[in-house]
Amino acid sequence: MPAPDKEGKDFCLDSPAECEGFFLKGCNELGWGMKNRMARIFNPKSGRTVMLAVDHGYFQGPTTGLERIDVKIMPIAPYADTLMLTRGILRSNVPPSYTKAIVLRASGGPSILKELSNEHIAVSIEDAVRLNVAALAVQVFIGGEYETQTINNMTRLVDMGSRYGIPILAVTAVGKTMNRDARYFRLACRMCAELGAHYVKTYYIPEGFETVTASCPVPIVMAGGKKMAELDALTMAYNAVQKGASGVDMGRNIFQSEAPVAMIQAVKAVVHDDMKPEQAYEMFQDLKNK
Repeated sequence: MPAPDKEGKDFCLDSPAECEGFFLKGCNELGWGMKNRMARIFNPKSGRTVMLAVDHGYFQGPTTGLERIDVKIMPIAPYADTLMLTRGILRSNVPPSYTKAIVLRASGGPSILKELSNEHIAVSIEDAVRLNVAALAVQVFIGGEYETQTINNMTRLVDMGSRYGIPILAVTAVGKTMNRDARYFRLACRMCAELGAHYVKTYYIPEGFETVTASCPVPIVMAGGKKMAELDALTMAYNAVQKGASGVDMGRNIFQSEAPVAMIQAVKAVVHDDMKPEQAYEMFQDLKNK
């Protein structure tokens, strides 16, 4: 047995113990593991995230840009803060050496041929632990035909995630007949947060988006939505974070861009560095032409 060390004498009495608050709103009372996972998703310096969403195939198959994840997405993935995808794609296409945060799609069921709101939980919490994911994402259809069922999916996941320190992302889904206005999104995001979601993904709207983020007590990330011109997408991302979003979760506006690697770097400049959209678009053009 080695000889025991002498008792220490330097107790740093002139340095009071620090107890820092967590950098994300609504998350200070979470456990260490939950906070650590959230800090893998959100950059602690900027307090924001650029998530790359490539989970579209779980209900609509190999859509444009996602025909081959290994060929078209993995070259972009290292530039994202977080990769959002299904467990099937994670296991089959993402190398275990990939160290960025993984947000796993945890709900599913119907295809685009059926009623999309009829979703159920599609991943066990034990499999999420085995896959070492940073968070689980669940679709919530406020106002949809199966609204209560999807809310129940979310609350069950919140309970399961809490047992293992895994945060839950509630994704607000908007049906074709629903009004995309501030009143609707305030309702949808607030309901998700009130019922336990640790952060919420929702769509940007030009009028009143700041009231959506202000009335939601947990972080909001902006959904990218359908493909638009690069400058328009960068402008939307800029406006969202300036109005209180804690980042973006973009898919088609990145992987369907004519230069996806350049686009995701421009988006990161807007989100993390508050770069103006016009400057970010110039950056995109420069990177695209290299």
